[in-house]
Amino acid sequence: MRHPVPHEKRNQQILAQVVRTYIETGEPVSSRTISRRHAESLSPATIRNVMADLEGEGYLYQPHTSAGRVPTAAGYRFFAEQIAAQATLNAEDQEWIRRELAAAATPEGITERAGHVLAAVSQGLGIVISPPLARIVLEHLRFLLLPDGRVVVVLISSSGATRDKVMRTERPFTQAELDRTAEYLNRHYAGRTLEAIRANLLARLASERERYDRLVCNALVLCDPNLLADAPSRQVYIEGAGQIAASAQFSDQAQLRELLAAIEEKTKLVALLTGCIEAPEPVHVQIGVKEISPAGEHLALISAAYTSHDQVQGSLGVLGPMRMQYERAITAVAYVARLFSETLSRS
Repeated sequence: MRHPVPHEKRNQQILAQVVRTYIETGEPVSSRTISRRHAESLSPATIRNVMADLEGEGYLYQPHTSAGRVPTAAGYRFFAEQIAAQATLNAEDQEWIRRELAAAATPEGITERAGHVLAAVSQGLGIVISPPLARIVLEHLRFLLLPDGRVVVVLISSSGATRDKVMRTERPFTQAELDRTAEYLNRHYAGRTLEAIRANLLARLASERERYDRLVCNALVLCDPNLLADAPSRQVYIEGAGQIAASAQFSDQAQLRELLAAIEEKTKLVALLTGCIEAPEPVHVQIGVKEISPAGEHLALISAAYTSHDQVQGSLGVLGPMRMQYERAITAVAYVARLFSETLSRS
C-alpha cells in the first residue's frame, strides 16, 4: 500500500528528522530528541502529538510503549522520495568516486570498481548489470567452430569488453564460412548493436536483389541473439555480499540463507534491475524487495540506468539495509551512472 505524503509541512519536517536520526543512531527516536534538533522552538509535547499522528498514518511505529518511534517502510519511502532525492553529492564523495573509476584500466576493471564504490556507500550490495547481447555496441566479432558443430561467438564491444557465447545452428557451418561472414560483418557493421545489424540485414534480404545472397543469410543466422541461449545474455557484477550477511536486520538465519542463495543465483536480481530501467525517474527507489526472497522486505533497492551514446545499455545500483544513508546512496548511484555512461560513450 502506498501512503500519501503527510500534508502539513511541519509534519513532513518532523518525519524527515525522525528518519534521519534513526538512520544515524539505530535507536528509537524520542520527541525530546527531535525537540532539541528542530529549527522551530516546539515543545516535546507538541512533537509527541505530531509523532503520534504520523504513527496513525503508518509512517512510524513504537517498538515498546516506553520507547521512542522508528520509521516504517512508508516512512523510509517518504524520506527517500521527498528528501534524499533532492540532495546533492558532496565534493569529497565526487572526488573519491571519480578517482576510483579513473584508476581502472579495462572495462571489466571499471565495472568492478563501480560495484565496489556502490557497496561502500550503501553498506550492502553494489550491483552492475551488463547490457543484453542484443544491445552491445560491437567493435569486432569472431566465430569459432567447435568439434560438435556448435559455434562460439566472440563479441568485442566498443568499450573493449569481450563477451563469448555458444550457439547451435540449424544447419552446419564450416570455419571458412564463419570467417567470411565475420569479415563481412566487421567491414560493414562495426559500431552497431546486434539489434541494428539484424534489422539492416532483414531489410537487405527483403529486396529482390539480395534475397538469395548466401553471405547475408549466414550473417542473419549468426547474429540472432535468440540462438545465444546456452548462457545468460546479461552479466552481473556484485560486490559486498558479506555486508548483507553481517547486517543486524537479519535475525532469522533461514531467511538470511535464502536471501544469500537468491543473490548468488542472480536471476531475480537481473529481473529486478532490468525492470527498473523502464522507471520514469532517473534514480529508482524501492523500499522492501520481497521479489528476491522474504528477507528482502528488510532491504531497499536504489538503481539507475546507464547509457552509451544516449542508448540505454544496462543498470546499476545498491541493495542494502532499509536503514541506510539514503542521501549519500541516491546521489552516489546517480553520479556513478553518469560517469559510467560518459566512459562508455567516449569508447
